[in-house]
Amino acid sequence: MPETAPPPYVPLVEVVRSGFREGVHYGAVVGLTASGEIGYARGDVAAPMLPRSAAKPFQAAAALRAGAPLHGPQVAIAAGSHSGEQRHADLVRATLAASGLSEDDLGCPAEWPLDRHERDRLLRSGGGPARVLMNCSGKHAAMLAACVARGWDTAGYLAPDHPVQQAVRSAIEELCGEPVAHTAVDGCGAPQLAVSLLGLARGLSAMTRADGGGPEGRVLAAMRAHPEYVAGERRDDTRLMRALPGLVSKIGAEGVIALAAPTGEAVAVKMSDGDPLGRARTMAGLTALAALGVDVAPVQDMLEAEVLGGGAPVGGVRPLPEARG
Repeated sequence: MPETAPPPYVPLVEVVRSGFREGVHYGAVVGLTASGEIGYARGDVAAPMLPRSAAKPFQAAAALRAGAPLHGPQVAIAAGSHSGEQRHADLVRATLAASGLSEDDLGCPAEWPLDRHERDRLLRSGGGPARVLMNCSGKHAAMLAACVARGWDTAGYLAPDHPVQQAVRSAIEELCGEPVAHTAVDGCGAPQLAVSLLGLARGLSAMTRADGGGPEGRVLAAMRAHPEYVAGERRDDTRLMRALPGLVSKIGAEGVIALAAPTGEAVAVKMSDGDPLGRARTMAGLTALAALGVDVAPVQDMLEAEVLGGGAPVGGVRPLPEARG
């Protein structure tokens, strides 16, 4: 299979230890103004990329468009990557049961909870991996609910040519304003559709301007109202949305985050190293929002992380000055 050339990434976040620049996180970031114009850009924002779970708001909107009978927290968890808390598993099971299904119908793999504390709790109780605990199970339950509502086959719902996945593709291409550049298989087994970083931001921006009573508006409203189902306790998405009311935040694997302010500004970030510690993408995203004029003061502490030496702070991880616009 041919490989795509990596786009040119630029320095966005630095790691400084005892006055010495120890490392640099490279990436790309784009910020759109409330009117949808590019107001901030670093790196190549037009190259195709995989949004991973940052595409879940689009997938949830597609499920609603197809008739999935979801409401409130069910919509939020469909657009989220939950932590595997008990309330998350219970909600996914209830969503499936309402459509006459069970967790055995889920096509995602059995996994441990994404949150380490939940995994430890499960281990202590003698539990193990389960499909319903996989962080994408809310999205899968929504897709299955759409299938039942439309009379589509549920057994093959992950195939790219299945009607529910075609509905997802149509929604993504419409909202992002560009054709899908490549179809991959996501970690959960669902099709993962490549668009540009600009397309990802454009899609979220379009959702902020959509009719509040329509599928797109309902998805964002549910995420804002129930951030605990978009991620979970101790997770950046939930923390950001609680601290900045009206903000929408959705992280994706391999260093992706998409943000939309209540005033309409939208940001998309991709870190080239995948951001394994989950710190750089949030800093880059908040930096872009601030450059667009959005007040991020309530989460100022998330714009820097400590670097420890011998258990004491000896430096920090922070956005590079040239990335601040």
